[in-house]
Amino acid sequence: MSNEHVSNEGIAPNAKRLLWAGFMAILAAGMGFGIRGGIFDNWGSEFGFTATQLGAIGGAGFTGFCFGIIIGGVICDKIGYSKLVIAAFALHVLSALVTFMANTPANAYQMLTIGMFIFAFANGTLEAVANPLVATLFPKNRTHFLNILHASWPAGIVAGAAVGWVLDDKMNVHWKVQLALYLVPTVIYGFMFLGQHMPKSEASQKGANLGEMLKDVGLIGAAVACYLLSMFVSGPLASLFGMASFPESVGYGVGLALLIGVGVLTKFSIGSVVLFVLFITHALVGAVELGTDGWIANITGNMFSSEQGKWLLIWTSTVMFSLRFCAHFIETKLGLSPVALLLVCSVFACVGLQMTSGVQTVGMAFVALTIYAIGKTFFWPTMLAVASDRFPRTGAVAISIMGGVGMLSAGLIGGPGLGFGKDKYAAEALQVSSPAVYAQVKAAAPSKFLGFEAVPIDGKKLAEAKEAKDKTAAHKAIIAADQAGDRATLKADSYIPAVMALIYLGLLLYFKSTGGYKTITLAEAEKPAS
Repeated sequence: MSNEHVSNEGIAPNAKRLLWAGFMAILAAGMGFGIRGGIFDNWGSEFGFTATQLGAIGGAGFTGFCFGIIIGGVICDKIGYSKLVIAAFALHVLSALVTFMANTPANAYQMLTIGMFIFAFANGTLEAVANPLVATLFPKNRTHFLNILHASWPAGIVAGAAVGWVLDDKMNVHWKVQLALYLVPTVIYGFMFLGQHMPKSEASQKGANLGEMLKDVGLIGAAVACYLLSMFVSGPLASLFGMASFPESVGYGVGLALLIGVGVLTKFSIGSVVLFVLFITHALVGAVELGTDGWIANITGNMFSSEQGKWLLIWTSTVMFSLRFCAHFIETKLGLSPVALLLVCSVFACVGLQMTSGVQTVGMAFVALTIYAIGKTFFWPTMLAVASDRFPRTGAVAISIMGGVGMLSAGLIGGPGLGFGKDKYAAEALQVSSPAVYAQVKAAAPSKFLGFEAVPIDGKKLAEAKEAKDKTAAHKAIIAADQAGDRATLKADSYIPAVMALIYLGLLLYFKSTGGYKTITLAEAEKPAS
């Protein structure tokens, strides 16, 4: 792409203010995410949660996002962005109040899960505003400005991790006080959006209805979202009501009903195969980027120390924050198309996770995680830019569904999957090294994930082993097994970006065969095939 085709000017006089208002909104989400990742150990020791349970609570901090962004993406052009911003602000405050109600082991799991779900719903609602808004405001340079918008996510994680390092590790401030601090950027974004005019997407301005916007998504694209939604209904939704699960048939029934609804709206359009592939790939992005981010401080903290784990999270997030301002340079100076950039990033992410699984020193952990951070930097915003560039007639809908798919995957597969991996691999390591110790410390109930089961180490007994001043041989065996589980989990995690690399290579070859990657205008998208 040559410089003459790139413009840094928005289509509205308040474009930059809206960009930075969206930046602050996503920063609030990242800050809450960063703080939460740092207090997983507090919840585990206070309430006796296993890693799988913690992963499920953290997962609710993703799944709620899906509902916020998809519902918001569908209605944003109808009711206006301002009303969605007000709703998100109210939900952010409510989520803090509900989370603070977690006081005993009897109610903690439900209250924390519900609080995280509401928090994620608010975050999704904000992205339903910010993503299409920035894509509309800067149509000639979407990759650059969407990456700037999403630089706020790692910035928020840095702020959240720093809060945890100072208030938790240094000052021993209660986790509720730490968590409440994300309300500070919440108030700021509320004021920045206040009274601002926000333009609708081009498709909406030209009168496209929801059925027309969904045609490129079609049945195959909707099937991806509906399958993940069926998983949510069968599992996490039940936990919001204090139940273990709903029958799978209920989840599949809801998913099928939604799929039929999309079929009716689109007159049963099959949809674009390319957009379907992008949805599948973004599900992998959610699992490897956000799922891993939710655990990385905890995992590296176990491998080294809690404080060093937080420093490593701060460092990788700082790398992401800095590089997301460089997408324009990479695209114009290095000549990488968005898809080529995604291919390179997936290779870096795979190599970085593989290296991290084997590091023995903090110094090498910084090197390995830097490589991983470079890889994951451009995944999320560049995927949104590709969908917006190639499918303009979808308006806000396609990128909202894509964001929902990514977050649902992070909540249902990435976060819980890594938690299950930690439980499974740590238990296996302890069974091999000290079967007698494992028999004494194994949990009463198995951890379950996607049909698999493992009997983990009890969360409270693991915490006791870590906190014991005079560690016995049994304590040391438990800690060693826990660290072995962390390493095996990261190695398994690295296979996700390896699969992504193959998909991006296929997309790159496809675009090359059709004349190369380019941004499609709405007029071009509406032309009948010759």
